This record gives sequence, C-alpha cells and structure tokens, in this order.
Amino acid sequence: MLDVNFWQDKTSSKKIIKEKKLYEDLINSYEGSINKVNDLEGLNDLAIEENDINVQKEVFENIKKLRSSVKKNEIRCFLSNEADELDCYIEIHAGAGGTESQDWADMLRRMYLKWSDSKKFKSNLISEHKGDEAGIKSSTIKIEGDYVFGWLKKESGIHRLVRISPFDSGARRHTSFASIWVYPVVDENINIEILDKDLRIDTYRSSGAGGQHVNTTDSAVRITHMPSKIVVQCQNERSQHKNKETCLNMLKARLYDFEIKKKEKESQNAELSKSEIGWGHQIRSYVLQPYRLVKDNRTNFESTSPDKVLDGEIDDFLEQSLYQTK
Repeated sequence: MLDVNFWQDKTSSKKIIKEKKLYEDLINSYEGSINKVNDLEGLNDLAIEENDINVQKEVFENIKKLRSSVKKNEIRCFLSNEADELDCYIEIHAGAGGTESQDWADMLRRMYLKWSDSKKFKSNLISEHKGDEAGIKSSTIKIEGDYVFGWLKKESGIHRLVRISPFDSGARRHTSFASIWVYPVVDENINIEILDKDLRIDTYRSSGAGGQHVNTTDSAVRITHMPSKIVVQCQNERSQHKNKETCLNMLKARLYDFEIKKKEKESQNAELSKSEIGWGHQIRSYVLQPYRLVKDNRTNFESTSPDKVLDGEIDDFLEQSLYQTK
C-alpha cells in the first residue's frame, strides 16, 4: 500500500484494502478477546474471594458471549480460499416427481432467500421456469454479500424432503428431491477465456413476470458452452443484450467454479451431485413426517426444528460444513 503506484489499479487496490481490513478485524478481535478473558478472570477471582454469587453469574454470562464472538472469528478463518469472498449464483432444479418436487424446489429457493435477507445480503432472480401446477422446475438466483460463496459452497448437492403431500387427496407420505448448485460470481480481475466458436446462443420468450414487453419479445437468452456442455440462461432483464451479458458472466462463473473444484480434487463429487436427482445421492434430508428432523448426511449434524431451517435458519448447518475437513 506504500507503493506510489498502489492506487493506479483500482481493482487490485480495492482487493488489498478488503484483505487488510479482514486481517485487522481478526487481529483486533483476537487481542480484544484476550483482554476480555484476563478481565473476566480477575473479576471472577474477586467474586470468589468475596463470595459474590451475582458477580459470578455475570462473569458466566459474559463468558458465553465471548465464546460466541470467538466462534464467529474462527469461522471467518475458514473462509480463506481464493473464491470464498465472492458473491454466488444458486441454481435449483426439481427432481423427478412432478408437482411434489417442483414445490420442494420452490421451498428451497425460499429458504436461501430468507437466509440472505437475514444477513442483509442482496438477492436477485436471474431466471425461473415455473411448475405446471405449483412451484418451480428450475431457478437461478444471485446473492451478493460478504463471503457469500464461502458460506454456501458446500450446499451443492441433492436435498431430500419427506412429508405428507398437500397435493395428495389421500394424505399419503411422499419423498421429493431437488438439486442445488452453488458457484461463485467471477471477479473482474479473474480472466476466463471464452471463444465465440464454442458458444451456442438461443433466444426465447420469457415466461416469468415482467409486463407486456417480456411477454411479446424474445428477450430471454440461453447460452450453451459446447466443450463443457454447461448451459446458462437469463430472463430477468428487459433487453436481450443485458440478458446475454448476464449469461456470459454466469458462464464465466461456472467455468471458474469447475477449475476450483478440479484443483481441490472435488470435481468427481461435484459431478455426482449433478447426476441423478434421487435416492442415494442426497446430502441433506428434511423429514416432516412421521417425525421432524433435518439431518446433514456429510456432517451428521441434526436439527429437530425443520420449520426454522426452512425459514432460513441454516447457519448451524453451514458452520458444520465449514468445520468438516476434506
């Protein structure tokens, strides 16, 4: 930062300043925690000496708060990979099962949007294909905020729901599947080469909300990257040009994500998570009947409050995924 040319490259300087602030916050928090521990230790010794139960209780409550603060910093240390600080796209696809799975896909989208709102992050709907009767067949959302990809990167995979179907007149129990695919929004300073000859670009009419313009023009764009078979689409913008630009950004993100996972030797697992949206592949099960339980099959972490989880309270699951070593 002391270099005379530091401010010439705004992108690079912005990134360095962000990293500097992260490290400063971690160091300051660590030093603050050490000072707090010493203060509480002295106060506790004095309370024991004077047999002051009220002060001892106060010390205990402060220790619990301190542990929570230390835990937050510990988690931030896990978010240190190259792409962790980036925003992310979340693709949601309903599995086989028609309306049941399409409704489940919509429930998952709502869960991630509620989580995003609770963090004060910004979210945008990129594309959507509605179900025939209810829910969605597929959807892509973009979430912007501090370390969003780092938080959500382990959510990719098959999510399974067991419940009494609201669409079954016989009130029978159904099992539904939907896949989640999370990948980072490529930073401006990351160069991903895409050749025009490798792309197939299709346009079509948007099916979602957007007014008369969207319904009467072929503004939606779908791009297929032929070498990798990756397909991206966008329909949320009113102009075909902007939708194409968003698609290209998403394609860069997908290709970048693929390279990251290859470096981390996770590409095989990633392909498995994209394969069959059904039995034997789920990373997490959400059971509403005959008992109530959400269980992550990778970490074995459980919650007996599925309603809270589906309302976006997924931090405990995200934290356990970060702690898990590969």
